[in-house]
Amino acid sequence: MTQTTDATPGPGAAEEPGSGAAPAPGGSSRRSRTRINRAWFVAVVTFVTIIGAAAFRSLPGLLIDPLHQEFGWSRGTIGAAASINLALYGLTAPFAAALMDRFGIRRVVAVALTVIALGSGLTVWMTAPWQLLLCWGLLVGLGSGSMALAFAATVTNRWFTARKGLVTGILTAASASGQLIFLPLLSWIVEEHSWRPAAVTVSLAALAVVPFVWLLLRDHPADVGAKPYGATEFVPKPEPVTGAARRTVAVLFKAVRTGPFWLLAGTFAICGASTNGLIQTHFVPAAHDHGMPITAAASLLAVIGVFDVVGTIASGWFTDRFEPRRLLAVYYALRGISLLFLPMLLAPTVHPPMLFFIVFYGLDWVATVPPTLALCREQYGEDSAIVFGWVLASHQIGAALVAFLGGVARDAFGSYDMVWYLAGALCAVAALMALVIRRRPVVRTGAVAVA
Repeated sequence: MTQTTDATPGPGAAEEPGSGAAPAPGGSSRRSRTRINRAWFVAVVTFVTIIGAAAFRSLPGLLIDPLHQEFGWSRGTIGAAASINLALYGLTAPFAAALMDRFGIRRVVAVALTVIALGSGLTVWMTAPWQLLLCWGLLVGLGSGSMALAFAATVTNRWFTARKGLVTGILTAASASGQLIFLPLLSWIVEEHSWRPAAVTVSLAALAVVPFVWLLLRDHPADVGAKPYGATEFVPKPEPVTGAARRTVAVLFKAVRTGPFWLLAGTFAICGASTNGLIQTHFVPAAHDHGMPITAAASLLAVIGVFDVVGTIASGWFTDRFEPRRLLAVYYALRGISLLFLPMLLAPTVHPPMLFFIVFYGLDWVATVPPTLALCREQYGEDSAIVFGWVLASHQIGAALVAFLGGVARDAFGSYDMVWYLAGALCAVAALMALVIRRRPVVRTGAVAVA
């Protein structure tokens, strides 16, 4: 007997694996068993898009020493631009999620990439610190915020009802893959040809992704007559949501009245402080302080990117099977321990203990994202993408503070040692915070979980 629904999907929708529809007889049955669900193609497009946009994430740590040497700007001033960038990256994310509901994923992402290209390209003409704050801080920060993890969360929520943890892990790992691809190249360009050609490379990489997004990315399964992966019924495309900014703020006001929001935001702020704010921004100059060449230090960050892909995808797989709170506690505890050992490992050459740290830290880099997003879904249901956007804002505020304060500490004390130790202690606090997040029972209605 063939299962039917009230809504009629477009052509070919009944052949989507995981759709719940009975296969057609004969040869059609064989094709339906082997055909890949359209959702996976959308996930691949999203993955490649995030990789292409990740070039801008690789550059700030490489700019600190060259800008200091050329313009005489303090590391605190340069760190302030990175701080604004990271803060806007987070504060824009929840509004970007709402704008995607209003205008569609393709339009928002295409505009964001164009803004990134503009901001990065304009830096080659800057001569004053305020121009760095404007171009790299404001423009690239706004553009990158619209390409933040809220993008991955929106795609996952629309196109998947099963395997959400795994898909979240894969899309989160895309940023690290982009870092892996671009960081060695950009460090070589900075070393051999100065920082301006590297900024132009970032600009061109962002522009190159725009037509790819516009032609291949789709906003909703209903646009192609398909069902979300794992859904048993066809899901009509919802009407555009008006009042995106108002809805984003309303969701925030609702979420801040709940305890889990503050615990999730607090742990994720520490996550950002110990990754984007600390290691991504200050590892290269800190290693250079100990005599390590910039290209070697940048290559170590790229290796972090390799193992981050493995760790994040594995974390997504674990999140589908284990308690997210306990996963978060383990991740933060291990990260804190590793940071306490880092000051003893920095040296002019790469040695086995440093490689062990890089592998260990890479596996834990953003492994926190899948369980954090799973807890947002559990606690906040259909508002989870926007709530996660605000939680991500706290992640970037934590990163912004450490990006700035790390530079100030280096100017004041002549080393980064104190920053490593304080970050390790904060990770221990985050592990305890994760354990006290209360579980919320989930009532399942069809394919949708309603908390």
